[in-house]
Amino acid sequence: MAVSRNKKKAYVLDTNVLIHDPGALLNFEEHQVIIPMTVLEELDKLKAVKQSIAADCRQAIRMIDQLLGDATPNQIEKGVPIKRTEKSAPLGTISILMNPVDGKGPHLPEHLNDNKIINSLADLQSLHKNREIILVSKDINMRLKARGFGVEAQDYHNDQLVDDVELLPSGYTEFKNSFWDNIDKVETIQREGVTEHILERKGPLEVLHINEFVIDEQGFIGKVIDLNDEKIVLEDMHHDDLMQQEAWGLVPRDIYQAVALHLLLSPDIHLVNLTGAAGSGKTILALAAAIEMTVASKLYKRIIATRSVQGLDEDIGFLPGTETEKMEPWLGAITDNLEALHQDDENTHGSVEYILDKVPLQFKSLNYIRGRSFQYSLILIDESQNLTPHQIKTIITRAGTGSKVVCLGNLAQIDTPYLSPLSSGLTFMTERFKRFKHGGHIHLKGVPRSILAEFAEANL
Repeated sequence: MAVSRNKKKAYVLDTNVLIHDPGALLNFEEHQVIIPMTVLEELDKLKAVKQSIAADCRQAIRMIDQLLGDATPNQIEKGVPIKRTEKSAPLGTISILMNPVDGKGPHLPEHLNDNKIINSLADLQSLHKNREIILVSKDINMRLKARGFGVEAQDYHNDQLVDDVELLPSGYTEFKNSFWDNIDKVETIQREGVTEHILERKGPLEVLHINEFVIDEQGFIGKVIDLNDEKIVLEDMHHDDLMQQEAWGLVPRDIYQAVALHLLLSPDIHLVNLTGAAGSGKTILALAAAIEMTVASKLYKRIIATRSVQGLDEDIGFLPGTETEKMEPWLGAITDNLEALHQDDENTHGSVEYILDKVPLQFKSLNYIRGRSFQYSLILIDESQNLTPHQIKTIITRAGTGSKVVCLGNLAQIDTPYLSPLSSGLTFMTERFKRFKHGGHIHLKGVPRSILAEFAEANL
């Protein structure tokens, strides 16, 4: 049965939604999508002055233009049918909301763009009392202001894959006592010095994915190297071998760092993302592995280090020097960890300078990664919890032939007001890639940095 027009909802999109996902216009099914004129003005301004989101702004503007086509002003006001593909039937409509609509209700002061949008919605609601009009915004405060003003508001959840970050895979499943106490039947095969265990995929083994680990208190470590609906194959990793791994002089402090280092050093793993609290060893592990694979084993020709930093796109232009020199203050974590790797040298500062001179380590702004392709490179992305799913996709697709991407982040330290642990690109990527046979994810535990850091992480 066809849905009557009065039953359809009208979703008014805020600027931050279109920046978060330029394709959001297509995700509201048969309902009406409304773009306030203030949002178009903000997109137009941001595309020129805010480098880190300029491409997203331009993509959103192109999408709106494509959907409106050659519609007349009168058609745009009433709503232009949305066609998701050339051959698909129209579903829902898109229209532009002029600012302000002629209404007589109370208004918020219009010195803020957010207030202009809310006022327009309130006017629109007063003119169409039978329509359900909903503001969609990633800005929590704007949603609160809208609700307080009598306008229904909600977050944009289309690219949210999990309802609780606790449901994200950690990269391993831990078993008390012996893992084998949970197993009824096993077939063990010796192949070229590797021991493989073929098990029935049931019970606690049902939740495992490729390249995840099982860890028990007796010292057994198994890595999932193959699986289907009925069977799962574990490679016996040998606890002592994992703990004795070394990368540029660094050895793991616990079994979680050990399995993370195994993934980092594996040439068959092309994407690794490490999460964990501050001081859990994400950056130093990734950096040590990166130097080992570029200088010693020469698997990669260069290391490209970058990070997401709020305000970077505005501030970097005012710093002196080349792109690398401008990025160095923002990548202090990299040089700090280089010093930590060489803290036992007679001249730590000299060692770090030598490494920076000899190691093909390049600091790149995220703004300049778009549109490029990096061959045989190890791309190290720090603070990746501050990236949107769309930004994560943009960066990972820059990895060319023979390249590896390592994403580091802490979902408890998101610095942008428009992202949460559930909507972060790091969460999105972890969930999307959990079945990718050339990818791996490890959530590091503990705070080995210091007793003080451990107490602060737990109590502040």
